[in-house]
Amino acid sequence: MELDDLLHRYFATSDISQLSPTALVAGIERCQVDLGLEQDRGKRFPLWALLHMRGAAPDLDVAFEDEGDRDAARNLMELLEASGPE
Repeated sequence: MELDDLLHRYFATSDISQLSPTALVAGIERCQVDLGLEQDRGKRFPLWALLHMRGAAPDLDVAFEDEGDRDAARNLMELLEASGPE
């Protein structure tokens, strides 16, 4: 899954800074529902990452059964934190 594809799927744009608060909340809610329904690990991770970047991701132990997936998510969080604010 490409980030642009996810942004278009859930927010109908690749520039979410232009969204109204209502459209942003609706896109996040759709993404959260899909994360909850998705069984494929390879598809769950990008959904979780998008939600994490929007401050709406579930806790790692809720999102990922596999410890390796939780470790990958922790690594992503550390990389994003190290990169600083946008």
